[in-house]
Amino acid sequence: MKLEHGRPENMEGRLKKEVRVYDFLDKLHVEYDFVDHEAVENMEVCAQIDGALQAMICKNLFLCNRKETQFYLLMIPANKKLNFKELSDQLGTSRLTFAKETYMQEFLDITPGAVSVLGLINDHEKRVQLLVDRQVMEDDYIGCHPCTNTTSLRIREQDMWDVVIPAMQHEPIFVDLA
Repeated sequence: MKLEHGRPENMEGRLKKEVRVYDFLDKLHVEYDFVDHEAVENMEVCAQIDGALQAMICKNLFLCNRKETQFYLLMIPANKKLNFKELSDQLGTSRLTFAKETYMQEFLDITPGAVSVLGLINDHEKRVQLLVDRQVMEDDYIGCHPCTNTTSLRIREQDMWDVVIPAMQHEPIFVDLA
């Protein structure tokens, strides 16, 4: 795996949704690095990518309430386990569960394995609330997928919170999960 700076030179074979991410970041003048790799199927593979990116790798979980009327994208450190009750209590919402793949595709134009905060650029109707465990903000960089799980990006934390998230117009709710 080779860490490269900026937009990939060869865009051949890249998905339109991935190219949209590069266009979005470039328009914002946000610097980023990337690593191309095999499809990520589990967090163990993410650990190898983490070594190449030298960035905080997050689990990105797509959740909803029991009635499927509220949807959330949760960013937590890769080594942290989610306690659904604890998160539900912090949000003051009914029992949370994993949302169906169909909602993920409809709202964020992403599929399982490629879930990423950058999928929020596709949520034009603001149906998904961004949730961030505060521990995610403890590194200089954050690693995330550009809506595909065969590439990973590294973006400065400050750029993510001060430029990228505001441009997506998804005000995060910060949580503290044990």
